[in-house]
Amino acid sequence: MIDAAHAAYAPEVWHDFFLATAGAAAALAGLLFVAISINLERILAYPWLPGRAGETILLLMCTLLTGAFALVPGQRAEVLGVELLIVAAVALGLITATEVRASPGPGQVPRRSIVVRALTIAAVAPLAIAGISLIAGSGGGLYWLVPAVILQLAVAVMNAWVLLVEIVR
Repeated sequence: MIDAAHAAYAPEVWHDFFLATAGAAAALAGLLFVAISINLERILAYPWLPGRAGETILLLMCTLLTGAFALVPGQRAEVLGVELLIVAAVALGLITATEVRASPGPGQVPRRSIVVRALTIAAVAPLAIAGISLIAGSGGGLYWLVPAVILQLAVAVMNAWVLLVEIVR
């Protein structure tokens, strides 16, 4: 039996978690592309929705890439930490750019609630913390990926619901 302190920095122990989450993210990404294609005209009719669709795909790609990088056999935890940090930095950069483009002009009402925006950022932040923690060798390591993956999948499903169902109402 492996103790939790060792498991936090041993990607091989998390094999099943990474395999399951990468598979789930890939399946959800496929369904999301179908949802977008079904409602493409409606999505394009609202200036903020293409960005939301892009962020949703991005969150699923974060989960998929996390699993793919973590499943590389024999990779040191520090290397995985760098990879996770890069994925998080790119994702946060793209989310920020999307949010800036979608920001309302003077006197306009924001189209997305602050809660949805905060959840999107919160879904990626633990990924960055996991990367830093793996590089440092302390601070919780891979355990930070649990809230990251849960939030990424939850926000992606919530956004997919908006893109598939709510937009038709």
